Amino acid sequence: MARISAVDPAAATGEAKALLDAVQAKLGMTPNFLRVLAQSPAALGAFLGLYAIAENGSLDPQTRERIALALAEQNACEYCLSAHTAIGRKAGLSSAEMEANRRGSSEDARAAAAVAFARALVEHKGEVTTAEIEAVRAAGFGDAEIVEIIVHVGMNLTTNILGKASRVEIDFPRVTLQAA
Repeated sequence: MARISAVDPAAATGEAKALLDAVQAKLGMTPNFLRVLAQSPAALGAFLGLYAIAENGSLDPQTRERIALALAEQNACEYCLSAHTAIGRKAGLSSAEMEANRRGSSEDARAAAAVAFARALVEHKGEVTTAEIEAVRAAGFGDAEIVEIIVHVGMNLTTNILGKASRVEIDFPRVTLQAA
């Protein structure tokens, strides 16, 4: 059961309504996660702003979803895992690829380096080694892309924490976490 209520878009007012209307227009739906964030229009606006900036970076949508899947599994957030499985499918990821992402890897060597680096950032709370930085560089990622991976990790940590703390109701096809 949800511990923080989701804002009903039909009953929202002011900035929350404007932001939720914009989400609905862009996605064709208003995910419960964003409806929970709408409890604080400032928090929702900040999240959507950061998401828009990150979305326009140099990381392709598949890599962004691979990172999200890996971190949702690593951080045991079933809402995020369910959401990013659906989004990953739309981005063109195969079921086998998404399973590899959930295990912290990828069928694609370059993407595997990004996923491994993202997981290392979480595991070591940002204190990655020079070798971990060099491994992601050796896979072909430049400094701008490394910064974007770090930003995506931060965004996904935020969503994982909010999803778990609020126990937001899953409004995507449910995907169960892998056994520890």
